[in-house]
Amino acid sequence: MEVVRVMTRAETMTWRRETRSRLIEARLAVPVDERERRATRALAVLTEAVELTRFSVIGLYWPFRGEIDLRPLARSLIASGTRVGLPVVVARDEPVEFREWAPDVPMTRGVWNIPIPDGTPTVYPACLVVPLVGFDGAGYRLGYGGGYYDRTLAARRPHPWAIGLGFDLGRLDTIHPLDHDVPMDGIVTESGATRHDRVGSAVPDPEREAGFASPACLLSELPDTDPGPWR
Repeated sequence: MEVVRVMTRAETMTWRRETRSRLIEARLAVPVDERERRATRALAVLTEAVELTRFSVIGLYWPFRGEIDLRPLARSLIASGTRVGLPVVVARDEPVEFREWAPDVPMTRGVWNIPIPDGTPTVYPACLVVPLVGFDGAGYRLGYGGGYYDRTLAARRPHPWAIGLGFDLGRLDTIHPLDHDVPMDGIVTESGATRHDRVGSAVPDPEREAGFASPACLLSELPDTDPGPWR
């Protein structure tokens, strides 16, 4: 039987850095119209799989380096009464906080020069839609290497329900997860949605038994209340 050697932590970090660069380059190499077509399909899959309006507060993200643009979805959610937060790095090696966003709020520049809300209230999402550079079949996410989402998901009890959103081209056999990596509760791409079980998720037990790609009533039992501050 073939013995597969486990990479050291240093080897894993080097592999991730090289893989991250390769996947971002591949994403940016997709023609804009084709990338938008795939993004539209991925957003349709997301809204078919999850009843997002059941959450009173949702954490989204500002598009960066060819990511799926969630601003149209954000506007739709706000129109339906859902509050939207964008991640803000407040300190190195700390969880992010989420500041409320709306189309007319003032913006400034944050980490990596990404726009962030300027002076708006902090909100506490029960659900996060998280951008993917890469992902694997166990629900682990390859991001930009800062570890901010992992720290954020680990810091809160109960954990926010985390949905990774990206393109099929980011699919990997494994991201070679380390002890600090926190898997997503679900992965959504243009080809479909996959549900994963994550210990401590905010989703009630009856909902965890449902298929992630089930109809929009998937999250109908979730409370509409704000879950409270980070801990």
